[in-house]
Amino acid sequence: MRLFKAHIFLAVLISVGLFSCKSKPDKNDTVNPLVIKGIYSCAPGSKTFQACGKQTELWVADSSAQLELKYSQLVSFEKPGEPVYIEVEGEKIKSATGGNGAAYDSTLVVKKLIKITKDIPADCK
Repeated sequence: MRLFKAHIFLAVLISVGLFSCKSKPDKNDTVNPLVIKGIYSCAPGSKTFQACGKQTELWVADSSAQLELKYSQLVSFEKPGEPVYIEVEGEKIKSATGGNGAAYDSTLVVKKLIKITKDIPADCK
């Protein structure tokens, strides 16, 4: 009987230990999403982004399906390519070798649109 109780106690102790350990987040989970701020412009055949304080332009891929929509609502179709200020959650990746963005070293993949405005902050021009 004592041996049985010891086994039960050991099993409970191991179970508690296993369930109390935190597992590492999945590679695809976004623990701390990267918020990127800068200037975006969209014209036929050209979707570019320049981060505040940087000189390099990036190609933009909008996986949020909101950036281009909100841009078209904000900017007149008569002024394609007009720059706007955006804040997005996303990631910077190496551009594909083929397609529209191939001329750029990197692509900004937009996962979530946080803010879009025609008012460009002075420190981001």
